[in-house]
Amino acid sequence: MSDILIVTFEAGGNVPPALGIGRELHRRGHRVRVLGHAMQQSQIESAGLEFRAYRNSPTWRPHDQLSTWTVLTMGITMVTAPGVGQDLRDEVRADPADLVVVDCMLFNALDAAAREGLRHVALFHTFYAMFYGSFRRGPFGIVARTKGLGPRRVWHGSDLELVCSDPAFDPAARDGAGRTNGHVVWTGAVHEVREAAVGRTPPRVLASLSTAGFAGQRRTLQNILDAVEGADVELVVTTGPSVDPAGFRVPQNVSVHRYVPHNELMPECSAVIGHGGHATTFRALAHGLPMLIMPMSPLTDQPAVGKAVADAGAGKVLRRTAGPDKIRDAIDDLVHSERYRTAAAALGTRIRGTDGAAAAADRLLALVDSP
Repeated sequence: MSDILIVTFEAGGNVPPALGIGRELHRRGHRVRVLGHAMQQSQIESAGLEFRAYRNSPTWRPHDQLSTWTVLTMGITMVTAPGVGQDLRDEVRADPADLVVVDCMLFNALDAAAREGLRHVALFHTFYAMFYGSFRRGPFGIVARTKGLGPRRVWHGSDLELVCSDPAFDPAARDGAGRTNGHVVWTGAVHEVREAAVGRTPPRVLASLSTAGFAGQRRTLQNILDAVEGADVELVVTTGPSVDPAGFRVPQNVSVHRYVPHNELMPECSAVIGHGGHATTFRALAHGLPMLIMPMSPLTDQPAVGKAVADAGAGKVLRRTAGPDKIRDAIDDLVHSERYRTAAAALGTRIRGTDGAAAAADRLLALVDSP
């Protein structure tokens, strides 16, 4: 039995792949611990994994409605402050691990793992091209380099860079960007979908934007609600922890909830409206569902994910400020146009044929067993 420590933090779509891999390792009989924020304890323990809380993490309020500047500065502090690295060192010194799997955004933890001489993996939850491109060259990467935590150095300093995404979608898998060190591996998306969605009448559409508190999110959701008023669809909206479901103008053919598991809703959906988060997008595509993507932030992977889906013919992209009329036309196209349904169904068949969690677990355990 191997002892594996996963180091993560609550940033929305980065968590499901880490927990999916952790569950697969646990299912195979290995011990899995997760070091994260106290707010994550219930989610981690419900996955059957051991939880360890940060003690020296900087302030982290991902679900609050904050200004873009505040979100940016708080995020940069989170991934560069030394406290997270100290918590990692304290954990492994008190309870050694055979392998440490670190969220690729936690430059501080990756640096600490290398300095401690730990066998460790950098875990990428979305397109490697986004991380190696705009993320590395943007504010996060710039500040990290000034603190001696350059992204390229800490990623390449790991024993493996594990990308939990579909190589056919990720431009980096096609052009070889960032793979000069020869140990970037794509596992495929981590998901639990086994069957394609089977729609109902009237068509059900799921709308779910980010769990993070991006500016303008409430306005976008209201425009989506207004777009379907009187339309022959059933819209189900999940607002997540950042947006209070109360206070919306809700048409009769719409229900609004703080939270409903998407795996319970998607099997009977005909389309999904999302923000371009990797986890939600690939869950929808695995169900064979066409998507309308409305990115909430240009600083994330959301625009790149939206473009990839549109380029594959499985969806459309609108600005988050798009009005109800444009949204209504897009929904009508996705629900009734054969070309979107056909493209999404083909993608779903291919994505369901790959078990990203199992492929990742295989790679991790091979690394544990290697000299």
